[in-house]
Amino acid sequence: MPPGSALPPQKELSAAYGVTLATLRQALRQLEDDGLVSQQPGRGTFVTEPRAAYRLDSLRGFAEDLRSQGHLVTTQILGQAVHRPPRWVSAQLGDADRAVRLERLRLLAGRPAVHQLSWIRGTELAETDLSGTSLYAALADRGIVVHRAAESVRPGILADSEATLLAQPPGTPAFVSDRVTYGLDDTPLVFDRATILGTLLEIRTERAVTGLSMQWTRQATS
Repeated sequence: MPPGSALPPQKELSAAYGVTLATLRQALRQLEDDGLVSQQPGRGTFVTEPRAAYRLDSLRGFAEDLRSQGHLVTTQILGQAVHRPPRWVSAQLGDADRAVRLERLRLLAGRPAVHQLSWIRGTELAETDLSGTSLYAALADRGIVVHRAAESVRPGILADSEATLLAQPPGTPAFVSDRVTYGLDDTPLVFDRATILGTLLEIRTERAVTGLSMQWTRQATS
């Protein structure tokens, strides 16, 4: 069944499969947990859109990663100007006195999926059109080599401003990714904060004995 299709009413399904309503509802809950259907009170059960994967085992930009999986990704530039980084950004970028504040909205197949706020060390990219160009590629064009990145992902909820941009109700659950990208000399080049809709994207990685290493830490509480 294509995404968005409505399943038959529960009574019809239980009769068709010869099971009780309790058994059917348990099966539907499992399908919903697996991300295959969405149960909407008062409306019915619907086939969900397939989720794209946000991979943690590659050093690529968000759009590059999803395009490599065959997804249509477009970017809207919401703001791009030189500013003095706020204190919470300076804690990541170090002694950067001026930086390009780049605010973008990423659309997946035309649907808002990610709000991304990037702070780029220096002013070289202040006038660069980044609507169709990878930030990493733009840095490489200026001889700046990206060497590694440190990223943390935590659960969060949409604030009013982000909810408006992502066309979701305030308080909608989301992933919040903070990434610091470093150059060859380990100078921090970019600080990214991406708010990712979990209804459209899932986080996926692959593990091997000699491959990706992951650590889980508890968030500090105030």
